[in-house]
Amino acid sequence: MPDDAVTGSESNHDAEIEITFNSDGLVPAIAQDVDSGEVLMLAYVSPMALERTRETGHAHYYSRSREELWKKGETSGHIQRIREIRADCDADTILYLVEQTGGACHTGHQSCFYRTLDGTEVTERVFDPETVYES
Repeated sequence: MPDDAVTGSESNHDAEIEITFNSDGLVPAIAQDVDSGEVLMLAYVSPMALERTRETGHAHYYSRSREELWKKGETSGHIQRIREIRADCDADTILYLVEQTGGACHTGHQSCFYRTLDGTEVTERVFDPETVYES
């Protein structure tokens, strides 16, 4: 992956985009499979999580429930390698274009968007979460 895709330091840009974090210091981040275009998940990113993502080339997020920074795949091994980071027009949402290893969802599915509103599962599990997340 070219460094400029992660850092945003392309040679043909006017100025680096300043991300607008909300009052909690977070911004929504959508993870999308770079090859298939499938939306894998939505999570939140703090300034430190974004900095770590840019430094390492691997997706980092902020857990609102645990109140801590986390690297995607740290427990499961199902990492997200960053290919590009984009900001929306208002710079208040970011998009991680990723190479996903394994499933993105802790339920064992490739994507967190695996069911319809009536509860119908539209994809199958790609891993067993009970064996991956053993205590």
